[in-house]
Amino acid sequence: MLSEETTAGLSLGIELGSTRIKAVLIDASASPLATGSHAWANQLIDGNWTYSLDDAWRGIQDCVAQVAAKRLAATGEPLTQVAAIGISAMMHGYLAFDEAERLLMPFRTWRNNTTAPAAAALSAALAFNIPQRFSVAHLYQAMQNRETHVPRIAFLTTLAGYIHWRLTGRRVLGAGDASGMFPLAATGDYDPERLATFDRLAQAAGYPLSLRDLLPRPLTAGTPAGQLTQAGARLLDPTGVLQPGAVMAPPEGDAGTGMVATNSVEPGSGNVSVGTSAFAMTVLARPLKTVSPDIDCVTTPTGTPVAMVHANNCTSDLNAWMGLFGAVATACGVSLPADALYAKLLPLVQGAAPDAGGLLNYANLSGENITGVTAGRPMAVRTPDADFTLANFIQSQLFAAFAPLKIGNDRLFAAEGIRATHLVAQGGLFRTPKIAQQALADALATPITVLQNAGEGGAWGAAVLAAFTRDSRGHGDLNDYLTHRVFQGVTGTTLAPTSTGAAGFDRYIAQYQRGLPAQRLAGRDLPLHAAWS
Repeated sequence: MLSEETTAGLSLGIELGSTRIKAVLIDASASPLATGSHAWANQLIDGNWTYSLDDAWRGIQDCVAQVAAKRLAATGEPLTQVAAIGISAMMHGYLAFDEAERLLMPFRTWRNNTTAPAAAALSAALAFNIPQRFSVAHLYQAMQNRETHVPRIAFLTTLAGYIHWRLTGRRVLGAGDASGMFPLAATGDYDPERLATFDRLAQAAGYPLSLRDLLPRPLTAGTPAGQLTQAGARLLDPTGVLQPGAVMAPPEGDAGTGMVATNSVEPGSGNVSVGTSAFAMTVLARPLKTVSPDIDCVTTPTGTPVAMVHANNCTSDLNAWMGLFGAVATACGVSLPADALYAKLLPLVQGAAPDAGGLLNYANLSGENITGVTAGRPMAVRTPDADFTLANFIQSQLFAAFAPLKIGNDRLFAAEGIRATHLVAQGGLFRTPKIAQQALADALATPITVLQNAGEGGAWGAAVLAAFTRDSRGHGDLNDYLTHRVFQGVTGTTLAPTSTGAAGFDRYIAQYQRGLPAQRLAGRDLPLHAAWS
C-alpha cells in the first residue's frame, strides 16, 4: 500500500449494517486509522421490520465521535476536516417522503417478505426478476394494498440515499444501490422501457405517476455526488468541530461496498458477504439467459451487471445460540465475550460428523425467499438416532447459516452454468480463522479467500469509494484503482473445498430440504409470541 499522506488525504466511510453502524477513517493508502462502532437492532412493528431513523443518526454520531476521539488521541489534532466521505447501508427497502420531506411511514427494510404478489406481477411484466425486497416491489404492493400514503409520495430512496440526501441535499444514489430500487439499463440510468411499463401498471392501479420523477438519480463510482453541507456536518458531529466541504461519493448499498472491500468488481470475480443476511455475487461477462426468482440482477458500483444470490437469513440464529451458551458460562461463573465464545466453540466442528450427525437447524428469523419460507420460526430438529453432541450441534448451526445461500448458488449453476473460480468472503464470522471459511468452501464447492482486511467490511469499502471519488473525479477505472493502489501487496488465505466436507454438506442439505415443509408449517401455524393469548 501507499505510504500515509497528510490529513488532506483522509477519507471517512460510514455503513449502516443490520446489527451495527460502523465508521472507518482511512489515509491515502486506504489504511484504517480509526474506527467507530454502534450496535442497533431492527424492530417488528405492525408486521413490518423497521429501524428508527432517529436511531440511525444517534448511531452515526456515536461512530463519528469515536473516530474523532481516536484520531485526537493518536495525533493530538481534532478531526476538523476530511477530504471525502462515503455512505453505505443495507440495500433495497422502502423510504417514502412527501413534498415537505416528511417520512410517510416507518422505513420498510429488505427483511420484509410482504410483497410477494407485487414482486411476481412486476417480474412477469418487466421480464426481469424483481425480488420482494426491491423498492419498486414495496411501492407496487402499497398500490395494490390501497395504502393511503401512496398519492402523497414525492421521493423514494434507500437508507444510504436518505443519509446522503440529508448530508448533501442531493437526491442521488450509487449505481449498485439504485439497481436494487429498479432495473438499470446499460447506460447506467433506469431502464426507460421498463419505467414506461411500470407507469402503465401504476396508471391501471389508479395512480398516475412518473416513477422516474420519484427515484434518486443513479451515479457510477467516481462521480462526485455533492459536498458535505454545514447542516450535514452538524448531523455527523453536533459539537461543531467537523467542518463542511468534503466531497461525497455516490451512496452505495452494502453489496456494492462489499464488492469494493473484496476487490471484486471485474467480470469473472465474485464475493460473499455474511452477516444477518448473506449474499454471493458474481460479476458477469454476459447477461443472464434466464429470469429466475432465485437470481437477482444488480450491478457493481460502476454499473457492470452482477448475478446475486441473496439469503435473508444467515448468522442471527447462530448469534442467538452463542448468546445462550454465554449465559450458561456466566451461570457457571465464567465470563466469555462473544469473540471468545466463537473462538472456543467453532473449532469443535473439526470433530463433528461431516453431515452434522443427523441434526438439522433452520435459521429463519425472518422469511426466506430461496426456500419458500414466508415467516421465520427458527427450529432445531434431530432424528431419534442422531448423534447429539456439542460438536455436531455447532456444525448444524454453521451449516444452517449457509444453507439458503448454497441452495440458491446451486440453482444459479444449474440454470446458467455460472460458478466463480473462487470467491472472496467477508464478515465477522471469519474472525475465527478457517472454520467458517472451510464450511463455506464446502457448501459452495468453490475455493474461498479471506483477505487481511476481511473484518473491516463495508464501512472500509465506503471509505475507499470516497477516496476513489476524490482521486478520480469521474475519469478513473475502479478495478485498476483497487488492484494497483488499494490491494497491491494485500495477502489472504484461500481454502479449497474438501471431498469429505462437500459430500457431508450435500447430505445435510438433502435432509434440510426434506424438512422444509415443517418449517413452512411452523411459520403458518405458530403465531408470534406477542400474539399469544
